Amino acid sequence: MIYSLRRTAFLFLILSTLLLGGSTFAQEKPAPAEQEKPAEGGTEDLAKAAQNPVASLISVPLQNNTGFGVGSFDRNQNVLNIQPVIPVRISENWNLINRIITPIILQPNVNQKSQGTFGLGDINPTFFFSPAKPGKLIWGVGSTFVIPTATATQLGQGKFSMGPGVVLLTTPGHWVIGMLINNVWSVAGSGSRRDVNQMLLQWFVNYNMKKGWYITTSPIVTADWEQTNGGRWVVPFGGRVGRMSMRTTPATAQTSSRMRSC
Repeated sequence: MIYSLRRTAFLFLILSTLLLGGSTFAQEKPAPAEQEKPAEGGTEDLAKAAQNPVASLISVPLQNNTGFGVGSFDRNQNVLNIQPVIPVRISENWNLINRIITPIILQPNVNQKSQGTFGLGDINPTFFFSPAKPGKLIWGVGSTFVIPTATATQLGQGKFSMGPGVVLLTTPGHWVIGMLINNVWSVAGSGSRRDVNQMLLQWFVNYNMKKGWYITTSPIVTADWEQTNGGRWVVPFGGRVGRMSMRTTPATAQTSSRMRSC
């Protein structure tokens, strides 16, 4: 296996991932000092907020996707997506939601039984404008970009791309159901690399149960519209089970949460 670690930024991302320990962290508003145990509904509300990509809540989800049977030697590809969501209140009625997908990729050499490339892929930031006081249908609309940050040719497109993005979701009962979709076109980059016209669709379904437990699925589907000889669609599947817990610290009168999944 050939490891390509060229940039300081990539080393920083690896260190951040290890520190996060595969967890998602969320922070709520201060709770009353006399509160000792949060209500069950508070745990579910916090879980819903952590599962909402346009919520007024900072979170750092991690998603790992493994592709099997890649190339003529049936190799495996692995992509770890670090997806921090950082909301910013820009007015009384609007929030700006910053969502940045940073992929760490293990790409096999499809023409060999061994060896491959490991490194940082192209970073995909998206900026959504979303109502600060949403109704039953929660939405956000904005722009998305693909920045050619890949540490090796095999790990990125070599183009700067941009396009529109939309997110829609609803939270009936114990459910959080929605989808995020965008499409990008290349506008600059290496002339030796082919043009980019690519869609990303992430649908997500979460069901929140008692005592903070939840089940969820949120695969990232991509469509490369430039492909004409097969391989246009990548449609992964999978899910996870996790638990949201809340803890009140009397000294700081602050409620914090930690969400683990597997």
